[in-house]
Amino acid sequence: MERITIDPITRLEGHGKIEIFLDPEGNVANTFFQIPELRGFERFCVGRPVEEVPLLTNRICGVCPEAHHMAGAKAVDMVYHVDPPRTAKMLRELLYSAFYFTDHTTHFYALGGPDFIMGPDAPVAERNILGVIHKVGLEIGGKVIQARKYGHRVIEIIGGRKIHPCTSIPGGLTKGITEEQRQEIEQMGHWAIEFAQFSLKVFGEIVLSNKAYLDLILGDTYTHRTYYIGTVDENNKVNFYDGKVSVVAPDGERIGKYAATEYTDWIAERVEPWTYLKFPYLKKVGWKGFVDGKDSGVYCATPLSRLNASDGMATPRAQEEYESFYSTLMQLEGERYSSTGTTKVVHQRLATHWARLIELLYAAEHMVELATDPEITSPHVHNIPTEKPTEGVGIVEAPRGTLTHHYWTDERGITTRVNLVVGTTNNNAPMSMSVKKAAQNLIKKGTIVTEGLLNQVEMAFRLYDPCMSCATHTLPGKMPLEVVIRDAEGQIVDVLRQNC
Repeated sequence: MERITIDPITRLEGHGKIEIFLDPEGNVANTFFQIPELRGFERFCVGRPVEEVPLLTNRICGVCPEAHHMAGAKAVDMVYHVDPPRTAKMLRELLYSAFYFTDHTTHFYALGGPDFIMGPDAPVAERNILGVIHKVGLEIGGKVIQARKYGHRVIEIIGGRKIHPCTSIPGGLTKGITEEQRQEIEQMGHWAIEFAQFSLKVFGEIVLSNKAYLDLILGDTYTHRTYYIGTVDENNKVNFYDGKVSVVAPDGERIGKYAATEYTDWIAERVEPWTYLKFPYLKKVGWKGFVDGKDSGVYCATPLSRLNASDGMATPRAQEEYESFYSTLMQLEGERYSSTGTTKVVHQRLATHWARLIELLYAAEHMVELATDPEITSPHVHNIPTEKPTEGVGIVEAPRGTLTHHYWTDERGITTRVNLVVGTTNNNAPMSMSVKKAAQNLIKKGTIVTEGLLNQVEMAFRLYDPCMSCATHTLPGKMPLEVVIRDAEGQIVDVLRQNC
C-alpha cells in the first residue's frame, strides 16, 4: 500500500502530520491526522493552590493564553463560591474581546488567508503572510500589525501584561482602569471596527467575487453535516465570555443548552491509539465513529459552529453581516441548507473563514460597548471570597472552540484533579473526517500528487484554526502511548503499549 506523508503540516499552532494511504488502484484508502506532541498541564496543575491555576494554564499556549486565563478565572470563582462585581466581569470581557480581535486577525491574514489571497496552488515561498502583504500592499500589512498592537495594548492595560495576563483572582480582578485608559481603549475600539469592516470587504472582493473560490467553498470536498456547539447569551446571541452552550443538530434543531456545571452530562471523550489528541463527542447521541449525520455524536466547535448554534449577533454591524452570510449562502445553495425557526445551518466548512471575520467585527463592536459603559471605571473590581473552596467549572469560547476548565480541590484550596476540554480538542473528530474526505476527493487513480494538491488537503484542517499545543492533554495517568521498535531494515521487532 502506497503511503503519502505530510510532515510537518503548516500554518497552525503546534505540531502535527497527515498520513495518507493509497489502495492498489491509487485511490485513498484511509488517512490519519496525527498529533505527536504531548503536554501534560492537567498533571502540572495538581498539588498547586487553585488560584495559581489560571496563571499556569495560560502558559499552555502563547497564542491563546487569554482564553485559558479566563476559563480558569471563572472556574476559580466557582471553586470559592464568589461572584465578581459587574465591573470586574465587564473588564474581563473587554480584555477577552480585544484578544478575539487580535487572534482572528492573525488567523485570517497569516494562517488561513494565504490559501485564498495567494491561491491554494501558489508557490510555497509566496503562500504566507509575506506573500499576502506583497499582493495586497504594504499599507494593509501595516494595518494588520496595528490591529495586533492595539489588541495587545488592551490586554496589557487590563491584564497586566501583553501576553499571559495575570490580574484575574478569585472574586474579580486585582485592579481596574482609569478614565484615561478607558478613553484609549475606546479610541482603539473604533479603529478596530473600521479594520474589521475593511477585512470583510477584502474577503468579499477576493473570495466571494471569485467563482473558483465559491465553487471550492460550496463544493462537497469540505462539507460535513454534524452537530454544532457554541456559547450564547440569554437571547441566544453569540457570546464569547458568558452564557450557556447551545447544541444544534445537523438539521438546525436546537436540542438543548447546558451550563458549565452540566458539561459532563453532554460531553464525553474517547481515545485512539494513533494520536495523543482525544476525541470528544455528544454523550446524549453516542459515538458512532468518524461519520456525519444526526445519529453520530460528532460535533464541531468553530466560528461557523457558533453562528450555527445561535440566533444572531449581539451588535448591530455584526448582525447585518450575519444576515448577509446566511442569505447569501442559502441563495447560492437553495434547498441544500435547512432552517428551523431562526436557526439556519451552513455545513460548508470553508465558510468558517467568513464566519471568523463576522466574529472579528462583533469583537470590535463589543469592545466599544464595554469601554463606554458608565461603570467600566468603577474601583469596585473584587469581592473577597468567604467560603471554603470545593469544585468549579469555567467555560468560555476560545477562538477555535468551546473551552472548559474543571478544577477539584481539597478544603485548603489545593487542586486534587484538573480536567481541560480544549477548543481544538472538540474539533479533533471533524478535523480527521475533513482531512480524509478532502484527500479522497482530491487524490484519485492516476492523479499526479503535487504540493499544491497536498496543500488543499491541509486546508481541510487549517479552516478549524487548530492549536495543538493547547489540545494535547490527558486525564491523570490515562494517556495512551505506543512505542514501535524497528531493526535496521525497518522490520518491527517489538511494540510497547501503555493504556492503549
